[in-house]
Amino acid sequence: MGISSSTAAGPNTGTDSTKAASQSQAMWRFLHNDSVAIQALIEPLKEAARDGCSCSKSQFVLIMHDWSKLDFKTHKSKMDKVQLTHKNDVGYDLTASLAVDASSGAPIAPVAMQLRTNKRLINTMRKRSKLIAKHLDQIEPVMAEVADMKLARTPVHIIDREADSLGHFRRWAPQGHLMLIRCDDRRVKWNGESVLLSEIKEKLDSEYLYQDAGEALKDGKRVKRQVAEVAVVLDGIHRIRVGGVQKERTGVPLAMRAVFVRLLDHENYILAEWMLLTNVAEDLADSSTVGLWYYHRWKIESFFKLIKSSGQQIECWQQSDGMAIMRRLLVGSMACVYVWRLLADESEEAAQKREHLMKLSGRQTKRGVRATASGLLAGWYALLSVLSLLESGTTVEQLRKYAQTHAPPGFFV
Repeated sequence: MGISSSTAAGPNTGTDSTKAASQSQAMWRFLHNDSVAIQALIEPLKEAARDGCSCSKSQFVLIMHDWSKLDFKTHKSKMDKVQLTHKNDVGYDLTASLAVDASSGAPIAPVAMQLRTNKRLINTMRKRSKLIAKHLDQIEPVMAEVADMKLARTPVHIIDREADSLGHFRRWAPQGHLMLIRCDDRRVKWNGESVLLSEIKEKLDSEYLYQDAGEALKDGKRVKRQVAEVAVVLDGIHRIRVGGVQKERTGVPLAMRAVFVRLLDHENYILAEWMLLTNVAEDLADSSTVGLWYYHRWKIESFFKLIKSSGQQIECWQQSDGMAIMRRLLVGSMACVYVWRLLADESEEAAQKREHLMKLSGRQTKRGVRATASGLLAGWYALLSVLSLLESGTTVEQLRKYAQTHAPPGFFV
């Protein structure tokens, strides 16, 4: 089975099938088979993560957590869709946790996935979880699962500012989980005084304490990256909801590093900036490294793009419930791992393979970009289709004749 366009009724089938419907039916039965456990389907992805970590030059592995809505409002047959925001925003809520190489920023493999329907939370963890609507409460079980995976590298969990929650920091840190969180302007203790992070940032800027930390890409252009950091303490109250009622709680003060990162053009105009909090020790990762780790967070956005609009078109899948969607997603993620490995391979053979797959895909790229994950994915299926034809006994001469038959005069030289 291959990847289809958004206008196709179903996935493409192999060229060795006499009836496309037979392969589609076999896939439907597999995806709707209750004996196919998603905990088993995630194992090849976990093994790929272990293998990728063993080859990393860093002592850390980055675990990127993020959420993405899957829009199925036009799919009337899916009876377990959940209302996500307004009444017309219905589908499934996907939580993905992606392992990324801390030294190169290359994606390795998804290590956990969760899909919220209106009936349950479908997840790949060994321990069953009840329906959890709050995003951040879904993270702690994943942290525990990753800690038990024996990745041969120390996990650092990276989350966008949705995770800026002191109550969750106080739950995660005592369990030994390392984290890097983008935060909003919150109040912290710095040099014994209660100040806002924005006030610290302004002081660091006014005293020229930002340091150059190399270059980065912003909208396809090379820009300067600068960082600064201070030690802070988080000791305020946090709020939790108990029985539908919000209550205030106190907790142990947490010592954290506040890392400030900004991207500047060559005229020193600020293009983007982040305020980050981490409990990774400074002697293990300096502020430049921490800033680079967060810069790699966009790789999980690329994963969502690969399974949605620029790759596998998940929001056009016709499976009838969330469990079948999850099974197909895990199978499709294995194809993503294939192209990531090919992109990361620096050998001449891999470079030649990428060139050929991009030609087979027919995809165009930006100037200077030789290969893309979505292009390699499309080219890979084209390669498998051609290979299947050749192995069935079809010769190159026959294929050439097929191409020339009924062509206008002069079309082929």
